[in-house]
Amino acid sequence: MKYRKLGNTGLIVSEVALGTMQFGSKMNMGNLGQEATTRMVRQAIDAGINFIDTADVYSVGESETLLGNALKGIREEIVLATKVRLPMGGNFNRSGATRVNILREVEGSLRRLQTDYIDLYQVHGWDSNTPLEETLRTLNDVVRHGKVRYIGLSNLLSWQAATAILLQERLGLEKYVTAQMYYSLVGRGLEHEFQSFAEYFNVGILVWSPLAGGFLSGKYGRANPAPTGTRFAETGQFVPFDQEMGYRVVDVLKQVAARHSASPARVAIAWLLGRPAVSSVIIAARKPEHLEDNIRAVDLKLSEDDVRLLDAASDPGVPYPKWMVLQLDTAEDPRPKVLHPERYAQGGPWKDLRGTR
Repeated sequence: MKYRKLGNTGLIVSEVALGTMQFGSKMNMGNLGQEATTRMVRQAIDAGINFIDTADVYSVGESETLLGNALKGIREEIVLATKVRLPMGGNFNRSGATRVNILREVEGSLRRLQTDYIDLYQVHGWDSNTPLEETLRTLNDVVRHGKVRYIGLSNLLSWQAATAILLQERLGLEKYVTAQMYYSLVGRGLEHEFQSFAEYFNVGILVWSPLAGGFLSGKYGRANPAPTGTRFAETGQFVPFDQEMGYRVVDVLKQVAARHSASPARVAIAWLLGRPAVSSVIIAARKPEHLEDNIRAVDLKLSEDDVRLLDAASDPGVPYPKWMVLQLDTAEDPRPKVLHPERYAQGGPWKDLRGTR
């Protein structure tokens, strides 16, 4: 296993983290019971994984309960992350990033996980119905009370995340140190703005669904759709993407995988581990052999040619205003060529779209 810092903290986490959405039966995302959960947790730990991510809403608390049982006696060895924000049943006040809901749900998570503290507590999404200051002050309180060590965000737009961090700085509150976001070879929208935000504010990206709901495992193609019993078939296209582009990406994944005698899934995860600002990639599996294969991605070294092929096949294009930012900052401004000549060794990161003037 290899390790990295968790965002801008001194905490060290494994390059791949164990995801837990497959634990429990109330979401139809894996249906693993206690015995299978415990076995998978032990397998991950034996492989060097020290970072496990869950959420209160996964199987409506069942995932946390199963995980808490599996971690008995070894909880102190693990960096444990969970989330709050989504509905947990009951009345409408059992949802959102309100003071009432956060204070209630942090206690619920602590109880189900059988622990005195949560290493990383993440807000599962933006709450447009609650004042941001209320959310941030409450998160600061749970840290100050010793129930939480660090806080993170998830599934926010870049302006929302930046606004939150700037407000935390202005008010002297605990700051978000991580951003759990969807990122994959068929979902590179994070690169338009959010990745730059994360680099600027030293926020570590935690990648969820690195295989796009299983699509990038390479098992499915134009002629062989997902068979019955697979997660992709059961839950549908969990993350949206252009399927024709997806097939092209899978073709290249298989090509690169053959060069390394590796699986397409391993290549897809290795590509993510080479992207900027990534602290850890969250992997999840229902079968031990799939988990083992995913873990081995940390030892797969892709060549520059491998990365170029994958980048080209999955290129989503560059939307405005990013293309203008790149054009002005790297193509038209002469200073970067003097200050960072290494960036221009292969012709530079961006071309002036208006040509030579």
